[in-house]
Amino acid sequence: MTESTTLGNIVITGGASGLGAAVAEAVRKAGGTPLVIDRADPGDFDWEEADLGDPGTAERAVAALAERAGGEVHGVFTAAGTDACGRLDEVPTADWERVIRVNLLGTAAVVRAALPLLRRTHGRVVTVASTLGLRALPDATAYCASKFGVVGFTRALAAETAGEIGVTMLVPGGMHTAFFDDRPEQYKPGPDAKLNRPEDVADAVVFALSQPAGCEIREMVVCPSTETSWP
Repeated sequence: MTESTTLGNIVITGGASGLGAAVAEAVRKAGGTPLVIDRADPGDFDWEEADLGDPGTAERAVAALAERAGGEVHGVFTAAGTDACGRLDEVPTADWERVIRVNLLGTAAVVRAALPLLRRTHGRVVTVASTLGLRALPDATAYCASKFGVVGFTRALAAETAGEIGVTMLVPGGMHTAFFDDRPEQYKPGPDAKLNRPEDVADAVVFALSQPAGCEIREMVVCPSTETSWP
């Protein structure tokens, strides 16, 4: 049986809360070093403040974290995300476009900045898509556009870097996080909704990050057994 690899230094966007925080803790428990990019202080982890809606800031944050980590990055996990629910002609343009900038352009910026380092370490990238990156719903044009974009970006990245780095796309279902807190009531999970614990999804992320060289988990769906948006 082939043994999994040591995690090493893992850049995590959105690592101060939700799934990102759960992955940061799981990485630490597995012996790795979380390097967090967020707008809020993640507590015990090394971090850089950055708005993922500003690709230049995100790229500089990767460089700063990598420098403090001795110039080595072994993995990237892109958990940071946002949403703007509503009909296309009712969502303010700035809010709609911010979803694209954070979810898609921010993901690409962080991966782009880390790519030379990942090539040297034969590291791994795990992106966060969504069930709404595979299935469209009304009142979700911004989120669907961004996550459909993450799906295409990740699949193309995997093809482009095959044999150089590992690339995995995570498709998570609903989770018990603050992601839904600021939504209007009609866009929140119902009182009977069954949601995953982010800690359980984080275990799957660490599994993907710790695969031995040459073994690829290209895509994985991790959702509650009664997930309504899958398949």
